[in-house]
Order: sequence, then C-alpha cells, then structure tokens
Amino acid sequence: MIMLSIVAMAALVFFSRYVFLEPKLPLRLAPQIQSMLSYSGPAVLTAILAPIVFAPEGELWLAPTNPYLLAALLAGLIIYKTGNVLLTTILSMAVFLVLNNLVF
Repeated sequence: MIMLSIVAMAALVFFSRYVFLEPKLPLRLAPQIQSMLSYSGPAVLTAILAPIVFAPEGELWLAPTNPYLLAALLAGLIIYKTGNVLLTTILSMAVFLVLNNLVF
C-alpha cells in the first residue's frame, strides 16, 4: 500500500508539471494566474523559515540573544542592499555560526 501511494504521488507530481512545461501541449495558464504563481515561492519559504527563526526551541523567542533571528535580519538587510544571493548566504551563515557557537 505504501509503494502504491508513493507511485501515485510521483505520477501526480510528474503529470501536473508535464502538462504545463511541455511546449508541444496547447495548454497555457492565463497571465493573471502566472502572476499569482510568482508569489508561491516566497510564501512557501516563509512558511518553512518562520518557525525556525522565531521558535527554534519550540517556544516563541524574540530576544536579542536569538542567533536565528539576528542572522535572518542580517540576511534580509544584505539581500536588500546588494541583491547578491551567494554573498547573503555566506555572510548570514558565518554570522549565525559565530553567534550560535561563540557568543550565545
């Protein structure tokens, strides 16, 4: 039963993507729907990251000693100022490691 569920989910994901990505198929999304889908990536990332940043120990932690929160704020500031994803990733990870292991 588990294997059947896995195969069914894989088929569903494959065909749902194939229908919209195959250029030979005449199916296209409306521009309004394409515009709405541009928000799905940031929405999913926010849903994943918010619990990690604000509640890393299971409880709400909004103190200035929260290394997750400080590194996330730094990452937001760096990406806003530079627009460089690689620089943002490296600097915010380095700051998080320093804060988490040496300071707090």
